[in-house]
Amino acid sequence: MSKGGYMDLVDFLGLVHPFIAIFFVFPLLGIVVNFAWATRQRRLQSKSAGKSKIPASVGVEHKQLGSWLTGAIVGLTLLGLAYPIGKNIITNQVWSKAPFQVIFILLMFVATITSLVLLYRANTKLWRSVFATLTGAGLIILGFQDGVFRRDNEWFWSHYYIGMAAAMLMIFSLAIVPEIYKDKSHRWRLIHTILNCVALLLFMGQAMTGTRDLLEIPLSWQEPYIYKCDFVNKTCPISQPELKK
Repeated sequence: MSKGGYMDLVDFLGLVHPFIAIFFVFPLLGIVVNFAWATRQRRLQSKSAGKSKIPASVGVEHKQLGSWLTGAIVGLTLLGLAYPIGKNIITNQVWSKAPFQVIFILLMFVATITSLVLLYRANTKLWRSVFATLTGAGLIILGFQDGVFRRDNEWFWSHYYIGMAAAMLMIFSLAIVPEIYKDKSHRWRLIHTILNCVALLLFMGQAMTGTRDLLEIPLSWQEPYIYKCDFVNKTCPISQPELKK
């Protein structure tokens, strides 16, 4: 809380990304996983016993909710990138110093969202590949803009890199959905299953690293003091009243 007892607007906006993740995305993820398990169980039961008590609709619902999940993940990633990028533009007055950079960033957000929408609408394998690539490329380009904290020295435990990897897997999974139903050898289905199991582990990592980062990110009025600290040696400068003591 700030000196007046309330969070500043910039701090409140920083909570929008984790709020949506906790309130909407992770519950949706749990539902999708549940339907995925039910779909697989139905397939195995039908193969061994010839029939299953699990309704056939679970497969359709799994596909639909999985598509929603991909859109939610990409949207959440864009939102998570927009906050630090926008904060950096305002704080450092990038608009007056490099207006073309700001225009480029805005266009990249629009292009990434447009590519995702077109990915949902694409009917051919070629165009799905094109729009999936453009969506992923847009996320990566935006992710390397100034202001985004990536924790490059600990990429294996970085909320940014884990989140990007999960988003890429979800985009790829969305792009190959039609191939799953066309492939009689079930090769694409196996690839889909393996990749989404990996994505589930990444989402677990996101939950842990996101919680850690919320503890580490200071409020806006604390930043001038906190960022003077030595994060490697875990020490902070001693204030003048403390020196007098």
